[in-house]
Amino acid sequence: MHSRRSACLFAVAALGPIACAAALLVWSGGGQCGVVEGGDGGASAAPPVPYVVVDTGQTSCYDDRGRVISPKPGEPFYGQDAQFNGPQPAYQDNGDGTVSDLNTALMWVQARGGKITWDTAVAGAAACRVGGHDDWRVPTIKELYSLIDFDGRFHPEGNSVPYLDTKHFGFAYGNEAAGERPIDCQDWSATQYVGTTMGGNATVFGVNFADGRIKGYPRHRGPRGVTNALYVRYVRGNPAYGQNDFLDNGDETITDRATGLMWQQADSGKGLNWEQALAYAEGLELAGHDDWRLPKAKELQSIVDYTRAPAVAHSPAIDPVFRTSTLRDGDYPWYWTGTTHLDGPPDVRGSAAVYVCFGTAWGCMGGQWLDVHGAGAQRSDPKTGDPAWFPYGRGPQGDQIRIYNYVRCVRTST
Repeated sequence: MHSRRSACLFAVAALGPIACAAALLVWSGGGQCGVVEGGDGGASAAPPVPYVVVDTGQTSCYDDRGRVISPKPGEPFYGQDAQFNGPQPAYQDNGDGTVSDLNTALMWVQARGGKITWDTAVAGAAACRVGGHDDWRVPTIKELYSLIDFDGRFHPEGNSVPYLDTKHFGFAYGNEAAGERPIDCQDWSATQYVGTTMGGNATVFGVNFADGRIKGYPRHRGPRGVTNALYVRYVRGNPAYGQNDFLDNGDETITDRATGLMWQQADSGKGLNWEQALAYAEGLELAGHDDWRLPKAKELQSIVDYTRAPAVAHSPAIDPVFRTSTLRDGDYPWYWTGTTHLDGPPDVRGSAAVYVCFGTAWGCMGGQWLDVHGAGAQRSDPKTGDPAWFPYGRGPQGDQIRIYNYVRCVRTST
């Protein structure tokens, strides 16, 4: 069988030739893959695959209550995000108002700018001349999500850290003096939802770098009927980024040749809490491999198919090469990641984990259950507990709380 150690060796190789030359692989007794980088920790400007899934940036381990010492194999909560290193974020400030991502070969506008409508954002890309370039575009949701950093945290009363590298990118929370909430600072993507949200709104996906989520936002009218205006950060380069290249290996696994990741073709077949999900992944032996794990948030989002949705295509938001369980109500599951979501006050921080909606992103608004964020949204659930404690969901849009989400395991293909 291919061991967990060989997967870690490949993870270092995926950083690119510059990083590999400067890196020392540390294999700890706890089974972690650690990378000690020399120099400035840079990475190759030429991506080893066209769709490099950049690491989430999460460096600490958590149980279902808070931060813990890194678990060892066989111990509860082993196998989470921080215990497996992917290509580490690496940016270059070009000194001309642009920032290059040395992993993805994408170039970004550095400044934050102001809030504008989605139509204005799309039209404005052609007129953008930042850095002397004339080929800017609104990023797809997968391009935009490549920037998210899950070392961020949010609490409405302060002590928040953006889910974005603010050393390289401009950022501002919502203007509370103007009546906005701190989280009212979302970024548009170019990816429109194929369905509708909130009972009929045309919807565009976006990333909230204040609270670490993907949601669908009304394309035209926002809360209270006012014109919806969000930020936009233009991108250029690597047009192949975000495009999957799936291969059915004929052994219950799927390889994405675009990312270098191998996936479990089926899913867990039942809902699990987060601790159970980690244990399921650690214990999985499939197709001669025993180094399966719970995917990181960015890895799982990489296989979302945003051209599909239950209400439109009568399918989950994933390529049909994968097999997906059907829930009792005919909808499709949400899937756990190994990434902890550091949201809320310090006494509960670390008690939630990230999931991705491959089915309808339900929420309770005005006592009615609606698709509030779109299939393909990324939100978070408590790691443990009883869904009955949340009869009307949680949060501004009443996000449905399931806790017992499904699992689709991943490994780094060698």
